[in-house]
Amino acid sequence: MRTKLLIIDPQNDFCDIEGAALPVAGARDDLRRLARFIDAQAARLSDITVTLDSHASVAVERTSFWLTREGEVMAPFTFITAASVAAGEHRPRDARLTGQVMAMLNQLAAAGKAGMVVWPVHCVTATWGHNIQSDLADSLAAWEMAHQRAVAKVLKGEYPLTEHFGVFEADAPVASVPGTQFNRALAASVASGADFVAFAGQASSHCVAASYDQFMRFLASAPAFAPQVVLLRDCMSPVPGFETLADGLFERARAAGSLVLGVDEFAERIR
Repeated sequence: MRTKLLIIDPQNDFCDIEGAALPVAGARDDLRRLARFIDAQAARLSDITVTLDSHASVAVERTSFWLTREGEVMAPFTFITAASVAAGEHRPRDARLTGQVMAMLNQLAAAGKAGMVVWPVHCVTATWGHNIQSDLADSLAAWEMAHQRAVAKVLKGEYPLTEHFGVFEADAPVASVPGTQFNRALAASVASGADFVAFAGQASSHCVAASYDQFMRFLASAPAFAPQVVLLRDCMSPVPGFETLADGLFERARAAGSLVLGVDEFAERIR
């Protein structure tokens, strides 16, 4: 039996610890619980893939990119739409980018997304906040030592003019930027030969949810792959204020035939 883990954005900036830029309540305990699972089940885990939210300090989904109509700093968690930008309520600090931003927001609207949330600056590549939470990092290193091969680490979000919640595809893909397009090679790598593909990480309301939805879309288009998909519900938590999005994820998963399990329940399945 081959069991694969896909761990979404298990980074310091998402943990409820001192210094985190975008703390998710419960995230540190989630990742410690996941680390203990990896330690206990290392021999049964055939592959581990870790995604890393990876941004410049200035990008379209963060406060550093935007100003209010009055020229003031944008408040975190502001919701921006094409209409609010057209009206001048929200504007890029660099006015030359307005056209590209409007095109991106209109692309989101065409996909059924009303707009985008502006987040605190977080997960800036190569900073402390970008690093994997320490307990989990230790467990991943031990798994690598035991298996004598690397945990796959995948950076997402490097293109600065679109949000990139899901690891497989940006929210508004750009035809000229391959890193924003659907990554079929990654999806196939995760699915290939797997009996179970288990999702964990942060946050269940956003990046886990988007990654899950994208992976399920891939599986629907690739019948040669048929892993049992699992959400480890006690190894992920929602961004505070967005709990209903996490509830929606679990409802969709159950309806699609995926398993929503505690990590101890899952350990019993793979023994």
